[in-house]
Amino acid sequence: MLLLGLGGLLIVGTGCTTLREVSNLRKVQFSIDRVSASRLAGVDVSQVQSYDDLRATDALRLGAALSDGKLPLSFTLHLQATNPASNSVNARLTEMDWTLLLEEKETVSGRFGQEVVLPPGDPQEVTFQVELDLVRFFDDNLQGLVDLAAALGGDKPPQTIKLRMQPTVNTALGPFQYPSPITVVSKEVGGSQANP
Repeated sequence: MLLLGLGGLLIVGTGCTTLREVSNLRKVQFSIDRVSASRLAGVDVSQVQSYDDLRATDALRLGAALSDGKLPLSFTLHLQATNPASNSVNARLTEMDWTLLLEEKETVSGRFGQEVVLPPGDPQEVTFQVELDLVRFFDDNLQGLVDLAAALGGDKPPQTIKLRMQPTVNTALGPFQYPSPITVVSKEVGGSQANP
C-alpha cells in the first residue's frame, strides 16, 4: 500500500510538473529581433536600403537572374524568446514548425529542430536560415523585388515580415505541441502576438 501511495504521489507530481512546463511555454514571448546576412541571387543586400543603392554590376547580376525566372533570397532570421521572470522553472523549446509571411503573403515553411533552454527572465536568441525564391510569390519588377529584399535587412526589425509558428515543448511526459499556431511579429510593430 505504501509503494502504491508513493507511486501515486509520483504520478501526480509528474503531472503537475508537466502542466507547469506547458503553461510556462505558453507564457513565453516571441518577437522578431532582426534579419542578417541577406543575399539576393548571391548579392549581399544587407546594407542596401533600396534598388538605387545597388552597384551597377550587382544590378546586372540580379537582372540576369530575374531573366532566368528566379530571384533566390536567403537570410538568417533572429527571434527573441523570453520566458517571463515570474515563471519558476525553465521552458524548453525543442522544435518549431514555422511559415514565413512577407507583405502579409504566405511564402515558405520549415521546421526548427534544436533545443533551446529558456531560463526565467533571460531572453534567448533563436536563429535559423530562410531561403525562398521571390519570383514564386511576388509578381513585380526587379526594382520592386530588390526593395522588398532590402526592407528585410538593416538594423531595425523588419516590418514587412511575420512568422506563423507552432512550438513544441519537452515535458516530463514527452513532447507537447502548441494546439494551434501563433503569429510572431517585430518588436517595433507591437511585439509578439501569441493568441492561438
